[in-house]
Amino acid sequence: MNDSPSTKTTAYRWKPLEDIPADWRDLASTELASLTPIWREQSEKLRQFEGLKEFNTRLNREWAIETGLIEGLYSIDRGTTRLLIEKGIDAALMPHGTTDKPAEQVVQILRDQHDVVEGLFDFVKQKRDLSTSYIKEMHAAFTRNQDTTTAVNGMGRLIEVPLLKGDYKQHPNNPTRPDGQIHEYCPPEHVAAEMDRLIEFHKQHEEAGIPPEVEAAWLHHRFTQIHPFQDGNGRVARALASLIFLRAGWFPLVIDRDMRRRYIETLEIADNGGLQPLTELFASTQRKAFTLALGISDDVLKQPTIASIISAAVQRLKAEQKISFENPAHQKVLVISKRLEALAFERFKDVSAELTNELRQVKGHFYARVDRDGHRTDTWYNRDLLEVAEVLNYLADPKSYRAWVHLYIMENRISELVVSFHSVGSKFVGVLGASAFMVSRSIEGEARQAYYGPHKIGRDLFQFAFNEDPENVESRFRTWLNDVLVTGLDHWRRQL
Repeated sequence: MNDSPSTKTTAYRWKPLEDIPADWRDLASTELASLTPIWREQSEKLRQFEGLKEFNTRLNREWAIETGLIEGLYSIDRGTTRLLIEKGIDAALMPHGTTDKPAEQVVQILRDQHDVVEGLFDFVKQKRDLSTSYIKEMHAAFTRNQDTTTAVNGMGRLIEVPLLKGDYKQHPNNPTRPDGQIHEYCPPEHVAAEMDRLIEFHKQHEEAGIPPEVEAAWLHHRFTQIHPFQDGNGRVARALASLIFLRAGWFPLVIDRDMRRRYIETLEIADNGGLQPLTELFASTQRKAFTLALGISDDVLKQPTIASIISAAVQRLKAEQKISFENPAHQKVLVISKRLEALAFERFKDVSAELTNELRQVKGHFYARVDRDGHRTDTWYNRDLLEVAEVLNYLADPKSYRAWVHLYIMENRISELVVSFHSVGSKFVGVLGASAFMVSRSIEGEARQAYYGPHKIGRDLFQFAFNEDPENVESRFRTWLNDVLVTGLDHWRRQL
């Protein structure tokens, strides 16, 4: 088969670097803008405690592991990945069969990648300006234990070449897509000039105050368009985006294996001029990190004993208190929540009327209705909420605040689509969340009244803060709620 360049079409043709879109302000996340000051205040309070240190340590390990996983440098099963994050990067924690390469080889790569993310923190502390020389240093650190890679020769064939560590590529590195088309990156002869332009644009963006999530997405994407090194470009791109976030006091950009497809799709959309999906993806990683971090408690115990656990639990119980309307911050976020709860109730009512009309054409006793929490029913879904929160990997706090709205569907069984409103984090700091899930019960046969669920609906927790504009929150919530209804009803349909 002739696979020379003349027989292949080009899916994406390289073009010189473009600056950030003129509408960059519209790309910014209002949610992150509100969470930033809240987290800044919390992080100052937690800085002296082991909980925050351990959180950052584990996040850095996760970054080091996942940044190579999505590149296919190695494979590690999920259980071992979690163990490495919790216990440390050690070959002894990787039994035979849990990775596709010798454990010592994988661990060496992981340590190189971990050194890079640790180096980002040092770079931020030193307040150094981003430069091409630092990017080359970063690449050399990533590829310390990688000696060769593949390149494309003048005949369009793949060849094995020495990997230049910390030096720009000397051969084209245009990949062939699964459909056989070529994706062009910057030709080697233009790389140095394009990288200089990248740094110059970035400096201008810093002066203009481009929001971190927007600048991180732009810098990452434009760097990948250049693809300046023969190999390792994806890891460097994610490190550059992480650097932008760390400078803002945020968290490293963790793109894990479950996000890989969405990540590639958003990069392809950015190739065609649409930076918003990539910006939203990056913003979602930071929202997730913020939410996890808000769950850090100052009583986290490094090496717990029975006595220390009991003591910490007693202190936690003593500190428990309901959100008060006397606190202005509490009052603002509760007012917003009540608006969202009412909005969900009305939207569910419209859907229930349509459902009832259609269901009763099948059988007269089929129907749908909407309910919301009351004085004696507000704890109904606490257990389900906590299970869903564990799946979404955040700390839900229904004791400080809880409310729910559900769509109740009665046919051959009972199905409930629930939106649960609750406090987020180990302490109330003015942030509430809404999660969606489905539960169901059998009403016929031997399984009568058997309880199924909860089944998580939607990809992310919806969260909002006291310092957000209520209109913006409501607009975001309408979009989220519509997705919940579509996903939830489709899940119900498939279970019929």
